[in-house]
Amino acid sequence: MGKTLAEKILSAKSDTEVRAGNIVVVRIDLSFVQDSTGPLALRQFNETNLNTVHNPERTILFIDHSAPSPARELSNDHMFLRSFAREKGVILSDIGQGICHQLVAESWANPGDIIVGADSHTVTAGALGAFATGLGSTDIAIAMALGKTWLRVPETIKVTVQGQLPKGVYAKDLILHLIGQIGADGATYRALEFHGGAIATMPMSERLTIANMVVEAGAKVGLFPSDNVTRDYLRSQGREEHYIPLTPDPDATYESTIELDAAWLEPTVARPHRVDNTAPVRELKGTHIDQVFIGTCTNGRLDDIRIVASILKGKKKHPHTRLIVAPASKKVLLEALAAGYITTLVEAEATIVPPGCAACLGVHQGVLGNGEACLSTANRNFKGRMGNPESFIYLASPATAAATAIKGEITDPREFL
Repeated sequence: MGKTLAEKILSAKSDTEVRAGNIVVVRIDLSFVQDSTGPLALRQFNETNLNTVHNPERTILFIDHSAPSPARELSNDHMFLRSFAREKGVILSDIGQGICHQLVAESWANPGDIIVGADSHTVTAGALGAFATGLGSTDIAIAMALGKTWLRVPETIKVTVQGQLPKGVYAKDLILHLIGQIGADGATYRALEFHGGAIATMPMSERLTIANMVVEAGAKVGLFPSDNVTRDYLRSQGREEHYIPLTPDPDATYESTIELDAAWLEPTVARPHRVDNTAPVRELKGTHIDQVFIGTCTNGRLDDIRIVASILKGKKKHPHTRLIVAPASKKVLLEALAAGYITTLVEAEATIVPPGCAACLGVHQGVLGNGEACLSTANRNFKGRMGNPESFIYLASPATAAATAIKGEITDPREFL
């Protein structure tokens, strides 16, 4: 009997033949924390009798969620992370380097890896064919110490997307549509495995967007085959030697299958206060927006900024709408500067903030006021997510965000393409 991608990876890393539902102990290839959840995980580590990090060269502490620090309490947490990194010899990614999930994709994730992070959006690396998933603070502490963890092998839902995405429709619209279809709990502790013609031709930047958001449907992991797109991406990052082809077996057993026709998709928005509360952009046309936020681990990559710049070029944002842009990493920022995209955005009166999470989690760099509405390219819109439970968050693609910034209300990006 054939295996799914999840079963193949977990079999290889546990040296056993596993099936969905089995409990396995697996070797970890990369573990990381960030400055929001990391201090708790590291304090848990210090409370154990295991004082040595198993693989310091594959253990990373990221300072990205509140970077630079907006408060002394957070500054003290940052000091703790820096001190732990020096003491244990692990890798520190300090302020300005970028968001953990983007940096993991750029520099660390490989096909077939097991990656665990103290952050639910660790699933982003599944775009490269890695079994990447978030764990709680205690589990991460033990994983750092032992270099292994236990997992229940998830059942897999196969998602097949045929055809080609229409002009003005992107991976963000696809994943919002899927979550709206199956619900916020529609894939709880399942692996979502993506296939089909639309997926095979999708660039890595778009695959990362989809993998990033599978957890919003409850998924344990989102997995893409490792193919030529994967190899080309690793080559572009100087890591082609880590490429291995990885596909499920033809006779793999799936819990269920979802089939989508990309040609029928259209620009989509998630309305407050749930990611699965979706609607076509056309149904929300005219909804006033006070702030547009472009960035995050979902849509802060170079391709996203390029799309935004192409729509904003020669135009200005609406005078009553703030536009904040946060590149996902220093590499993205430098490449966007070299390409002239940042100049275009600044000329359109956007505010550029340092690489990092910025306004996404409501700590700084874009906290909303009472009654304000934000259209964001992030992955979550629950009440209070951006720092104020009296505000409203809509989620959309970078193209929809750019069009909305120009008109000051939710706008179909195809008006500008």
